[in-house]
Amino acid sequence: MKTLEGKIAFITGAAMGNGEGIARVMAEKGATVVLADLNERVFEVAKDIGNGALAYIADISDYGQVQKVAAEVLEKLGRVDILVNNAGIARRIRVEEMDDELFNLHYRINVIGTWNCTKAFLPQMMKNKYGRIVNMASVTGPRVVDPGMMGYAMSKGAVLAFTKATAMEGVKCGITANAILPGYILTPMVQHSAHETNPENPQKVIDGIAATVPMGRLGETKEIGYLAAFLASDEAAYITGAEFLIDGGAALPETNVMGKSE
Repeated sequence: MKTLEGKIAFITGAAMGNGEGIARVMAEKGATVVLADLNERVFEVAKDIGNGALAYIADISDYGQVQKVAAEVLEKLGRVDILVNNAGIARRIRVEEMDDELFNLHYRINVIGTWNCTKAFLPQMMKNKYGRIVNMASVTGPRVVDPGMMGYAMSKGAVLAFTKATAMEGVKCGITANAILPGYILTPMVQHSAHETNPENPQKVIDGIAATVPMGRLGETKEIGYLAAFLASDEAAYITGAEFLIDGGAALPETNVMGKSE
């Protein structure tokens, strides 16, 4: 069903992983999708999606770049109905080994980047009295955390708080803001983390994680896409400031251990 027919969606971090999955599903649901990323693969993804999909290179931590892209998109398409703040980074490193530069990098991309994109598009949503904002938080921070994830956990907790604040700012203007909290989804980021954990056998890490998930597998990026598309649709018009856990039941077991390499 074309639940996003006629809508225009701007999606960050869309060159791969969850962002790509979201872009593809929203396009299937009828939206015109605009993809933004630092990775030039974003152009290949947009071309493959077709149906008027656009792609831009942008560093979301730099408001000047975000503002320039937003201005071009609004001039070309007239409006943006849906904003998906998906771009983010995760670096696993023990706190005693983490320097300020790496800690701040999580904040700049995951938090400031989300703020920059929201700041760029929210005013026109308020003017149009319509908007759907979907922010990518995580189970890490708001729900669970492993050693070495302090920077990432802090940033994703902030994204969740920011989502609730955005919901209140936009609620009188027909704007909703909701957060997705993914568990383990088979993305390049998770594969990278698995390689960092066990360079000789990263698949063993993936299998170990899957064994702790009640559904017995990692999630697929398209499954994140389906949830994002629902939250961006008018079917979810009465939902705002909410958080949606999508983890295959991983947070359910009381004695859960979040995957080990050995």
